[in-house]
Amino acid sequence: MIKLPLYHVDAFTSRLFAGNPAAVVPLDDWLPDAVLQSIAAENNVSETAFFIARGEEFELRWFTPKREVDLCGHATLASAHVLWEDGHLAESAQACFDTRSGRLTADRRGEWIEMDFPAKVAAPAEPPPELLPALGLAHAGFVGRNAFDYLVETDSEESVRALTPNHSRLRTLPVRGVIVTARSSRGEFDFVSRFFAPGSGVDEDPVTGSAHTALGPYWAAKLGVSDLTGFQASARGGVVRVGVRGERVLLGGQAITVMTGQLLY
Repeated sequence: MIKLPLYHVDAFTSRLFAGNPAAVVPLDDWLPDAVLQSIAAENNVSETAFFIARGEEFELRWFTPKREVDLCGHATLASAHVLWEDGHLAESAQACFDTRSGRLTADRRGEWIEMDFPAKVAAPAEPPPELLPALGLAHAGFVGRNAFDYLVETDSEESVRALTPNHSRLRTLPVRGVIVTARSSRGEFDFVSRFFAPGSGVDEDPVTGSAHTALGPYWAAKLGVSDLTGFQASARGGVVRVGVRGERVLLGGQAITVMTGQLLY
């Protein structure tokens, strides 16, 4: 029997039982993909992150309960948090990850962690016939698409918060997920959003770092600023600081460990 360390971390929050939960499993070497997928399904959180050390850097992979994904913000945040909290890295050291989306880095900024991700700009796109009806929207101010998701702007924060989408209909769309956003009516945030990905095994993701690689460029261009603060208005909720730097996006968040244990395989 193999015993693996297992961490349960709430990401993009400073308090327990909020933000987005992620499981983090450090490995000495890669297990078969089918085993990694089974572990992610067993954990049954939106993402399970696996990493292995390669010298001073780390190979990092992310799995939903149904499949491996190309980019995940909150599980990267959780992984960096574990590296520092568990002594894999000195607090002053940068976390460097080799991933399916290239090299990603994370740095400690006081109580916050700042990650450097590629921007994923959503270009204007004609919405498929199912999209707006599945969201329960009669119209949208903007519809765009990037390599991962559709991005839909509504007319108000209240309409974003009130959404009750038809997940079965959203599941038929050939994308990872759907981001719905609006300008915030509260002074502490620039925009709000929600993220739905039933086709990837997650009806609604509580806080989605990778979605902000599209939200950041979109709202930076619309508001004429490069540094913003977003709130993902799920039931758990979470705060993401966003800095747009050309083709890169800096994502800032906090994280807290909820549970540690062993996975028996």
